[in-house]
Amino acid sequence: MKPSVRGWRYRGEPDKEPLHYKGCGLDDVYLLSGYEVEKTPHGEGVSVKNLDELRKAIGYYLASQKKALSGKELRFLRDEMNLTQGHLGRLIGLTSQQVARWEKEQCDISGPADLAVRKLFLEHIGKNINLRELAESLEENESRINERAYFENTGGGWRKAA
Repeated sequence: MKPSVRGWRYRGEPDKEPLHYKGCGLDDVYLLSGYEVEKTPHGEGVSVKNLDELRKAIGYYLASQKKALSGKELRFLRDEMNLTQGHLGRLIGLTSQQVARWEKEQCDISGPADLAVRKLFLEHIGKNINLRELAESLEENESRINERAYFENTGGGWRKAA
C-alpha cells in the first residue's frame, strides 16, 4: 500500500514542486507552495511563510482525524505543546516511559490516552471543544489513512483546503 502524502498549500501562490517538509518530523508532509528555496554560503536553505500557523494547522489536522496517532504524530503534538514526555505523562496519568514507548512505536497508544492528547492539543491552540464533542466528531469522521491533505493560507492563517 502506498503511504499517504499530506500537502500544504499557501493560498494565493501557484503550486511549486512538492517540498518534503522535514522540519516537522513527519514522513508524509509536503508543501505545495508557501516556501522559498534560497542559496546560502552553506548550501540551499528553505524558508516557510507563516511557519507557526502551518505547524498549528498540521497539529489540528492530526488531532481531528479518526486514524490512531502514530508515534511521530504524537511526538509532533507533544513538541508543539512544548511538553516533555514526563509532563505529558503526568497530565494523562501515565509515566514518561509509557510516552516514550508510544513515540518509539513499541506499543499502541490506548484509546483514552489518544483522546486525551488530542484534547490537550486542541485546548493548546485555543479550540475549546469538550471531550464528548471531540470523541463524537472522531467517531463520525471517516478514517482517511491514504488521503492527501492539502492546506492553504487564508487571511486568518493556514487551514485544510476544501
